[in-house]
Amino acid sequence: MSDQSLAGPQGSVGYRVINDWTVVDATGEIDIAFAPVVRAEVFRLVADGHRHFVLDLCGAPFLDSAGLGMIVAVTKHIQAHHGSLRIACDDERLLRVFSLGGLRPVYSFHDSVEQAAAQPADGEELADWPHVRH
Repeated sequence: MSDQSLAGPQGSVGYRVINDWTVVDATGEIDIAFAPVVRAEVFRLVADGHRHFVLDLCGAPFLDSAGLGMIVAVTKHIQAHHGSLRIACDDERLLRVFSLGGLRPVYSFHDSVEQAAAQPADGEELADWPHVRH
């Protein structure tokens, strides 16, 4: 259940907490118009004290370079606050965008929110970001 949700013509963004993970649900095309909305919500949540995030892209039909830039920006912001970030995405088209942008090896991808939030957060997950995951 979302604690808060913002909706607009481009999509909606909301959050819920599962197993101490703040799950940010981004439903809509993550593009130049909608990426700033998602970024603002994550920054607000960090300011409110949330540290460990799962970015749920399972409901996002599209992701462009502005969306990738937003994800890098929120990653740096979360990292500066000693947090963690995992990405829930099972869409090969979106995962290909991460690959083309050279970001596939530096993020922790999971097929579902439940899978991403199953293990407790490790506060050091982003300590050496952008390291290559093995």
